[in-house]
Amino acid sequence: MNKYELAVIVKPNLDEEALKAEFDGVKELIERFGGTVEKVDDWGKRRLAYEIQKVNEGFYSFFTFSSENNTPNEIEKRMRIKENILRYLIVRQEA
Repeated sequence: MNKYELAVIVKPNLDEEALKAEFDGVKELIERFGGTVEKVDDWGKRRLAYEIQKVNEGFYSFFTFSSENNTPNEIEKRMRIKENILRYLIVRQEA
């Protein structure tokens, strides 16, 4: 099992309920492919370094999880088609 960190930036125009549903969906996605979420770090609404899809702000959240080697690829395939997610990045942490 390897440790990974997933950074997610969600569109700022979502209400509180839709935002929670989006982050819960990310957690479920990790768990569906055999990962275990260890920590979730919500940063809230922040200004983006550069404009993405004519948006200057986004909700940041970081998920630390453990999983097998193939899980990040499966997560990336599903994250790519979610329309409320502006950007995401999965990084493997050193042991």
